[in-house]
Amino acid sequence: MMEYLLDLSAWEIAEKIAKKEVSAEVVIRTVFDRIEKTEKQIGSFVHLRKENALKDALEVDRKIKNNEKIGALAGVPIAIKDNMVMKDERSNSSSKILNSYESIYNSTVVEKIKEADGIIIGTTNMDEMAMGSSTKTSFNGATKNPWDIQRVPGGSSGGSATSIAAKQVFLSLGSDTGGSIRQPASFCGVVGMKPTYGRVSRYGLMAFASSMDQIGPFSKTVKDAAFMLNVISGKDEYDATLSTREVPNYLDSIGKSISGMKIGIPKEYFIDGIQPGVKKIIEDSIELIKKMGGIIVPISLPHTKYAVATYYVIAPAEASSNLARYDGVRYGYRNKEATNIEELYSKSRTEGFGDEVKRRIIIGTYVLNAGYFEAYFKKAQKVRNLIKQDFDNVFETVDIIVTPVSPTTAFKLEDKKTLMELYLEDIFTISANLAGIPGLTVPAGLAQGLPVGIQFLAKAFDEEKLFAIGSAFELERGKFEMPIL
Repeated sequence: MMEYLLDLSAWEIAEKIAKKEVSAEVVIRTVFDRIEKTEKQIGSFVHLRKENALKDALEVDRKIKNNEKIGALAGVPIAIKDNMVMKDERSNSSSKILNSYESIYNSTVVEKIKEADGIIIGTTNMDEMAMGSSTKTSFNGATKNPWDIQRVPGGSSGGSATSIAAKQVFLSLGSDTGGSIRQPASFCGVVGMKPTYGRVSRYGLMAFASSMDQIGPFSKTVKDAAFMLNVISGKDEYDATLSTREVPNYLDSIGKSISGMKIGIPKEYFIDGIQPGVKKIIEDSIELIKKMGGIIVPISLPHTKYAVATYYVIAPAEASSNLARYDGVRYGYRNKEATNIEELYSKSRTEGFGDEVKRRIIIGTYVLNAGYFEAYFKKAQKVRNLIKQDFDNVFETVDIIVTPVSPTTAFKLEDKKTLMELYLEDIFTISANLAGIPGLTVPAGLAQGLPVGIQFLAKAFDEEKLFAIGSAFELERGKFEMPIL
């Protein structure tokens, strides 16, 4: 239909719809035409709701025609990750154990999108139960990177990242427990934002590691990420971990000068093993930030070297507890041949969970065992506190920390990576989750034709500075082309 619309930002689409320059129905039909052309190659989605999305679009058009009040996202096509529930729709966390599950309520982020008149197109593919860095562990099959369909999109929120990169939607939501928004954003050449822990409600998000899970947006531009975060942030009586701090208007930070801003460069993040092309792009980006007026400050985060080990004690421990609810009794997959309750539990979970999920449950159960709790889980919590203190100390002297997102560009689907290699994919992103601070990935360049993102970190609830430096960097860097399929 009107394919030129696909090149616009979410902000621009919302404006055009509000000004009656294009109807929400036309935008939704254009998006579904694009999905039909590209989805077989990529596999971004696990569930599409075309009929209901078109009904939602007609309702937005009716409101506009009658000059009724409309929300900020009126008519904007949005995708959500498969672990965020939506009433009367499938929400399966890309796992066999929940393959037939339909939610009876809306997650808070879905409720806020609906209140803002955004239109949810469908749910996106992901690593099963959000455990992975490739979107290859999904029960639905792998998602492919639009820049090279022989490569992974990253994970666990791979489908949400590819839905933006392939111009299938204008905004999407992912969840980030150890880098699951920021790493796929880097691999797919889009913007990815992990807010401060407690900034966005987790009510209705299927839990992986509750003390680190956080919902955040993917978008084409930094302004769009701020636009979306404005909508999904804020109070929620259903989430006791949510901050009561007032939510600023993040759009006010877009386009601000960063002259005089102190930029910390941690030596621990520039290690052996970073691909030369990735390293050069990050170094060139730091020079660009310097030319923009940023003051470069060498810093140290000494406990960074323990972050991966700490994460892979705490996250599996919390997963072991959270996933105990999937037992074949109340909902989800149930083995039909079990003759007693113990068999029902064992067979349903053995058949319902994939290898990576079972591996993490076993690790988590082990470290929570009474005999090992002190040696592993409690010690990991102490180290987590030291990692957080490192950031607290550094943010007394700098405004922003700049790091790579991943040591590499997107690897090939067929690559036989060891578990350790896969776990190290998140080496530069995990610390932010352990410390509860916000992080923003912005496309920085191409290495051998593949996208490389740069990561900006700020102290807790300082997203405004991230949007300021992210939008300034984006403008100075120049236009970042999306892949053509």
